[in-house]
Amino acid sequence: MFQNARIIDLSVPLEDRAVSEPLPGTIHYVDHGGEGLAQMRKFFGVQADDLVWSDGNGWAIEDVHMITHTGTHVDAPYHYGPTSEGQPAKTIDEVPLQWCFAPGVRLDMRAKAAGDEITVDDLQRALDAISYALRPRDIVLLQTGADQRMGSESYFEQPGLGRDGTLWLVEQGVKVIGIDAYTIDRPFKNMVEDFQRTGDGRYIWPAHFAGITREYCQIEKLANLDQIPNATGFWISCLPVKIKAASAGWCRAVAIVPEE
Repeated sequence: MFQNARIIDLSVPLEDRAVSEPLPGTIHYVDHGGEGLAQMRKFFGVQADDLVWSDGNGWAIEDVHMITHTGTHVDAPYHYGPTSEGQPAKTIDEVPLQWCFAPGVRLDMRAKAAGDEITVDDLQRALDAISYALRPRDIVLLQTGADQRMGSESYFEQPGLGRDGTLWLVEQGVKVIGIDAYTIDRPFKNMVEDFQRTGDGRYIWPAHFAGITREYCQIEKLANLDQIPNATGFWISCLPVKIKAASAGWCRAVAIVPEE
């Protein structure tokens, strides 16, 4: 099926103290000649001179301390609430793998301004523009262009889904929605402004909380959607790291594009 295919990396790396993370994690790097050598000396009872094959060097490993929602990751239904569709919400280790390997559909939302809601009409217009009707289990990728600003404060300036748009996609049979931005919702500051202006708590996290009503997963912090040559005709793999009872898992999301 994929004998002649190009693989496009849609992921961003986990980084030490990344500026594009409100809750930045840390990575402690253990190198070959320092702690790595010391650890091997301890485990194997050797001296550096005994490590003939490595010229006296030890191993390299990394000690990672960060939340599961750092970097490119898949959110499980449990992230949104303890239940989904009236049943216990799936944690990331319970998400069906079939959801995470399926045909992809890229919808261009780059005309939407920062803070705008991506509405049902926006989604329908984007589908009309590519002459496509969604099919069950399609993985929908929302292209905002925010990934081009990663590493700066403007990275967080993005449009996002609301409750209606999210539920509409899920009602078409979509189980996974992705976005090339920090969050699938609108920016935190815009939701806060609307809440403070109106006192209406329904402005807070509506796309995420829609997953309590209808079960779905999301991929946040995608990148390089512009490198996918066509809006359809490709597959997405976003298999998450299997973390027991977790609300999310890091993933190496890729697009698999068949080539003639």
